[in-house]
Amino acid sequence: MLWKRGRRSDNVVGADAGGGRRMPMGRGGGLGIGGVLIVVVIALFMGKNPSELLALLGGGGAAPTDQSDAPIDAAPQALPENEETDFVRAILGSTEDVWSQAFEGGRYPAPKLVLFSDAVSSACGNATSAVGPFYCSGDQRVYLDTAFFDDMTRQLNAPGEFARAYVIAHEVGHHIQNVTGVMQRTAQLRAQGEAMEGADGLSVRQELQADCYAGVWANHAQRQLQWLEAGDIESALNAATAIGDDRLQQQSRGHVVPDSFTHGSSAQRVKWFRIGMDSGDAQRCDTFAVDRL
Repeated sequence: MLWKRGRRSDNVVGADAGGGRRMPMGRGGGLGIGGVLIVVVIALFMGKNPSELLALLGGGGAAPTDQSDAPIDAAPQALPENEETDFVRAILGSTEDVWSQAFEGGRYPAPKLVLFSDAVSSACGNATSAVGPFYCSGDQRVYLDTAFFDDMTRQLNAPGEFARAYVIAHEVGHHIQNVTGVMQRTAQLRAQGEAMEGADGLSVRQELQADCYAGVWANHAQRQLQWLEAGDIESALNAATAIGDDRLQQQSRGHVVPDSFTHGSSAQRVKWFRIGMDSGDAQRCDTFAVDRL
């Protein structure tokens, strides 16, 4: 991926720099950093407890981990000046350029992306790196510990720069859902008794739509920058496959329980990313309007 062609965003910040506040190790609950890595990887996408998931996806403001820990004062965490940060800035900059064109008058309220290490405090509560990349609707920020990229390669067998870009674009997709009212509508449906979990639950529909939005971004970004190389699309599809609920459940439990799905099967994640990427049309991403995902 020729990602260095991308414009660098100014909206990437370190924890405490207008974003989340960093927490010392051992605070905030969650799975903990010292646990078995495969358990951490499962938690990154679907293994965390339902209260964590609903807080992050629904933006209800509940802490994703231990609510007894109020935001902790700490020295600002400087934004690392390295290639990983440069990569994140280039991908976020591209999402800004693409979605600014999609919003009327270019009035796209771009999110901040907070880079942190180990743990962080957001408007959605305290979280460790075990939660994985997440979007908090309460402060309209994406949170990312770039160590997750290493986990993608080592534990999920999903290497590649475009696979990493897909992860960022997926979280930005949740921001699109927030600013367009999808998250609010999901919260209303949940309050009316519709199920969040399950193969066709609200959570799966919300996650698959974010996958589709990531595909829409990929389509337009490629038109703008011509930055994809041979194998890049396959790396993103491989990442989508690796983080399907069925794949992760089979690896962690030895069997699949569709009633507990929160993000969709591998096939569904690939399908909806491809719908977005092949069409480049965000209107095709209405996962809430279809009977069969």
